[in-house]
Amino acid sequence: MNLMRIMTSAALSALLLFMTACGSGSSNNNGTGSKESASSTEGAAKAGTSAAPVPIDYGLYCGKECQEALTLKASPDSIKGKVGFAVASLTFPYGAALKSRTEEAAKKYFPNMELLVGDGQNDPSVQTSIVDDFISKGVQVLIINAVEKDALVPAVERAVKAGIKVISVDRTVNTKVLTTIKANDLDLGMNAGQSLVTLLNGKGNIVELQGSPSASPTIDRHKGFTDAIAGSPDIKVIASQHANYDQAQGLKVMEDLLQRFPKGQIDAVYTHADMMTMGALQAIKAAGRQNEIKLISIDGMQTTFDAISDGEIAGTAVYPVIAPMNVIAAAKALVGEPMPEFIKLESPVVTKENVAKYNGTTY
Repeated sequence: MNLMRIMTSAALSALLLFMTACGSGSSNNNGTGSKESASSTEGAAKAGTSAAPVPIDYGLYCGKECQEALTLKASPDSIKGKVGFAVASLTFPYGAALKSRTEEAAKKYFPNMELLVGDGQNDPSVQTSIVDDFISKGVQVLIINAVEKDALVPAVERAVKAGIKVISVDRTVNTKVLTTIKANDLDLGMNAGQSLVTLLNGKGNIVELQGSPSASPTIDRHKGFTDAIAGSPDIKVIASQHANYDQAQGLKVMEDLLQRFPKGQIDAVYTHADMMTMGALQAIKAAGRQNEIKLISIDGMQTTFDAISDGEIAGTAVYPVIAPMNVIAAAKALVGEPMPEFIKLESPVVTKENVAKYNGTTY
């Protein structure tokens, strides 16, 4: 009996010891697990705030000199401040793309930058009010895609007087600003003209559809083109008319020109913008003359790239969407990093041979 009692007591003691050890171990494991989980969460949070910034993708149209001009010395996540962006108009595809790409770039690269955007509605008075509103809200940097280079001068000068750093994009403003970022319209006209000379083997009759009279891109795209064909005396510009960067007007002007110059008299059409080119193409196809007339354009819309792939348009000189370049310039301005007065973007000619490289890079 004594032996049985001793064995039973020993067994009970061992069982109690085992249960205590298990309970203690379970408690310790749970506690340790909670601490490790909290530590991991805290570490992840710290890692999230101290993670390396997203590398900036300058895209195909910001070449070596452009990238050197826009290289940031400050860490992107250290840049704080309020930036106002006055877009000329969201009605046009370019303006809409410029707005969305700018917002995406600011959010992606500069999480502590506050970006305000206003639609100028293609009206200088509306855009002037937007600039004045930005001034009242205390923006430190103004990015302006000016409706008109002269009409916006007073508003821009008020911003400068208020201590705001001004960056002009796409279009120039006829007053001193910190920097201007755009492709060179003379280069665009020159590149399109040289492409057309090659396409026609230095001989042929051309009609030109110009943009709006007196607009700086119209003047420069015309001059660049004229300079490009000056060395080819067998290329003749038999007509040059304004279609105001509008597809419907491009259609109407081209219809009139096709009647004025019957089959065999037009070898190519050069237009200052893809929107007009689309109208011209519509008229040419309706007249059944698409195999006779080659089209060279400027802008680089994705719909034009598609038409190039389909063989309906010979080529277009790209006018890039100026983002993220504009946002990077604003970031540099916020921290006082210097930039040149003009930052030039690339303006390649896209043809059927290289269109795959540029698909999806514009708007």
